[in-house]
Amino acid sequence: MGRVEGKVAFITGAGRGQGRSHAVRLAKEGADIIAVDLCQDVATVGYALSGPDDLKETVRLVEETGRRIVAAQADVREPGELREALARGMGELGTPDIVVAQAGIAPLKGRPRLQAWSDVIDINLVGTINAIQAALPHLADGASVIATGSAAALMVHGMVEKPGSDPGGSGYAYAKRALSEYVHELARNLAPQRIRVNVVHPTNCNTPMLQSEPMYRSFRPDLENPTRADAEPAFHVQQAMPVPYIEPEDVTDMVLFLASDESRYVTGMQMRVDAGGYLKWHGFHI
Repeated sequence: MGRVEGKVAFITGAGRGQGRSHAVRLAKEGADIIAVDLCQDVATVGYALSGPDDLKETVRLVEETGRRIVAAQADVREPGELREALARGMGELGTPDIVVAQAGIAPLKGRPRLQAWSDVIDINLVGTINAIQAALPHLADGASVIATGSAAALMVHGMVEKPGSDPGGSGYAYAKRALSEYVHELARNLAPQRIRVNVVHPTNCNTPMLQSEPMYRSFRPDLENPTRADAEPAFHVQQAMPVPYIEPEDVTDMVLFLASDESRYVTGMQMRVDAGGYLKWHGFHI
C-alpha cells in the first residue's frame, strides 16, 4: 500500500519541474492524478515555459506507475477552465482528496513592467487561489490542500533602492507572501471540516525557472551576460546549508507528507524546504 493509496490528486503546473515531480511521486504512492498546465509561454517571462509535449511526458511517466491520469491544458487565471478540467478529471477518477496548487512564474525584469506585475499576481496568487477554490466544493473530511510558496516570501524585504524598477520580481515575492496569509486563514476556516491547508516554501530549486538567463542576471547583476557557471556560486547566498539549490524531489517529499494521512493533524503550517535559508533572515520567535 502506498502512502496515498486510492486518493485522487488535482495538480496545477504539472507539465514539468516541481509539478511533474509531485504528480509522478504521488502516483507511485497510489494516487490517481488530475493534471493541469498552461502549456504555453507568457510574454513577460524571460524563459520558456512548459509546452504540450511536456504535459504528455508527465502523462507517460504517471501511466508508467500503473496509475490513471487525466491531463488538460488550462489557464489558472481562468476559473472556468479550471472547473472544466477538474470536472472532466472527476468524471473519470472521482473527487479530489489532494490539491497541489503548484503553477507559477518568475517574470524578473519582465517587460512591459506593469504587465509583468499583473502576470505574476494573476498566476502565482490569483491562479493559486482559483485552483483551490475550484476544488473546495468537492473536498471532504481528510482532504489536504497544499500551495506552493517560496522562501522569497519569508525574507526580510527592506529598503527598495529603485522603486518600480522590477515590478515582476517584487510582485513574485508579494504574491507568495499574500498566498501565505491566505493559506493561514483558509486553514482556520476549514479546520472544523477536518480539511487541512498548508503551504510549502522551497528555496532555489533546480528547475528551468532557476536555470534561466533572468535568474542568472538577478544573482549576478555585476555581469552583462552571466552564465550558469557564473551564477551558481551566488546561488549559495539563499541557504544556510552549503548548497546552491535543492531538487524538485526534495519539495515532493514534503508534499507527499502533507498529502498523506501521516500529517492528518498538520494544518495552517508554513513548511520550509529551504536548506536553512530562513535562519539567515530571522532570529528565534514563536
